[in-house]
Amino acid sequence: MKSFASDNYAGVLPEVMQALQVANWEHSRAYGSDEITARTIASLQEIFGGIEDVLFVFNGTGANVLSLSAGTASYQSIICTDCSHIYNDESSAPESLTGCRVFALPADEKGQLTCPELSKKLQRQGDVHFAQPGIVSITQTTEYGTVYLPSQIHAISRLCKQHNLWLHMDGSRYFNAVAHLGCSLPALSKDCGIDILSLGGTKLGLMFGEAVLVFNKELARHIRYKQKQVLQLYSKTRFIAAQFSALLEGELWRKTALQANAMATLLSEQLSNIPKVQITKPVEANAVFAKIPADWNEALMAQFPFYVWQNEGNEVRLMCSWDTTIDDVSRFAELVRQRAKE
Repeated sequence: MKSFASDNYAGVLPEVMQALQVANWEHSRAYGSDEITARTIASLQEIFGGIEDVLFVFNGTGANVLSLSAGTASYQSIICTDCSHIYNDESSAPESLTGCRVFALPADEKGQLTCPELSKKLQRQGDVHFAQPGIVSITQTTEYGTVYLPSQIHAISRLCKQHNLWLHMDGSRYFNAVAHLGCSLPALSKDCGIDILSLGGTKLGLMFGEAVLVFNKELARHIRYKQKQVLQLYSKTRFIAAQFSALLEGELWRKTALQANAMATLLSEQLSNIPKVQITKPVEANAVFAKIPADWNEALMAQFPFYVWQNEGNEVRLMCSWDTTIDDVSRFAELVRQRAKE
């Protein structure tokens, strides 16, 4: 059964599976001291330029917690949007493991953090009675599948620097965002003033694992100790690094992300012409948000599972994956048409 519930539901890219098999061929040194990890880090260095450190971790929550902990002390706060993953979907992990308070600011209609909203929270600096802002986190793509433009990131970065704050990017679908804009990988992170990036791979076809790219030298000073402290130091690091190496080879990441993005665009086009269906958010990457009658959910989910994002108005999220096909989209759209005729 195919699914539009999450790109996490999809399997593993064949190229990634092959890379895992190659990495499994012989013994290698542990904890990232192996040749595969060294080569992958060198590739990332060449592509991004100016990376102070690269750390491979188990999962997205681990990448975010490690990034946030590297840039904060326990008396500080983490600022994000009220729809962000670190606020809604990582339980209390960011607060528990950093000791910080999370301030969730209202996102705009595209799920993005704006400078005016951020400015409102940058107050009482130096006041011991107030959790001092330490780091700002934005998500690329956003939880609504939309993409921050470089100019927007630059503006947030400038505001952060004016107030001595770090800027973190939760890039769980970073490759999809870069593919959408047709730009280079550093153009949406390092070149825009991002200090530390959680670079997602699992949603694009890795079996497991994410990466943390540190662009700021100050954040790199103690992050290796933080990695161990937050339980994200994997002894067989080569198995994560090998998967990223496969993604980077020949820009497989771009081909894969463009496929998922294209299927979301096609899905949106086919659904938008069906009565009682309302596309609610711009389709800029691999997510489609739509309102449909709630009594359609059960029948549609029986064949193509998806998530109800907002109960009010029955706004649903439909995620396309690297293995979503034109046939999958057409069959789902036809099921929706049938419901609309009943």
